[in-house]
Amino acid sequence: MSFLGGFLTSLLSTLGDVLPIAIIMFGFQLVILRKPIRNLRQILIGFSFVLLGLTFFLEGLEQALFPLGKLMAEQLTSPDFLGIMDGHRGNWVSYLWVYIFAFAIGFSTTIAEPSLIAVAIKANQVSAGAIGTWGLRIAVAIGVAVGISMGAYRIVTGSPLHYFIITGYILVVIQTAFCPKSIIALAYDSGGVTTSTVTVPLVAALGLGLANNIPGRNPLLDGFGLIAFASLFPIMSVMGYAQISEWRAQRDKRST
Repeated sequence: MSFLGGFLTSLLSTLGDVLPIAIIMFGFQLVILRKPIRNLRQILIGFSFVLLGLTFFLEGLEQALFPLGKLMAEQLTSPDFLGIMDGHRGNWVSYLWVYIFAFAIGFSTTIAEPSLIAVAIKANQVSAGAIGTWGLRIAVAIGVAVGISMGAYRIVTGSPLHYFIITGYILVVIQTAFCPKSIIALAYDSGGVTTSTVTVPLVAALGLGLANNIPGRNPLLDGFGLIAFASLFPIMSVMGYAQISEWRAQRDKRST
């Protein structure tokens, strides 16, 4: 019964979120464009699927992803696992498995990210196959994985967030000047599509879990910021992927 009550609560909350979207779309169609709505039955069925899908997704976050991320962070930072005395933080090297887990979870969630899959398919179509679907997905996933690992290191060491972000965007600006122009817009968009349905819940739970379990860390000040790394580093990795591809193409052209 508790699950059913929670599901109904999420359903009503999701309905409140989806309803304004439906009102705007139907309002513009009927009031501004003054045209009948085609395939109304199909559209209503689609909205119903969206409503149920979002509800199940939110319940999945609460029941599985958030607790899993916090549990993994708690276990990986346990003094028994790290081999350090309780109440002591140890040095940053002691948290090697935290960085490895952050890399793995960043890579795997990004590969499974629906928004990235959609962008990769469209990029492949409009580029006539010049941009590979899997190549783009792997490049973005590597960027997110490195970014999440770097963010975990920042939480462990307590380093100021803005130092990493400012340095990262300086590198992005430098890369932009030398990157093939055709990939710049896609690279910047790739940073945004990673912060979506699959990646954000686990990454946010990991950051909060680390800040809660590492002595001397404040969850509000140190627990957040991982999403910024997940948005920044894919920009660099995609532009780097394009630069390497261009260099290889020029090398092959010279060799022939």
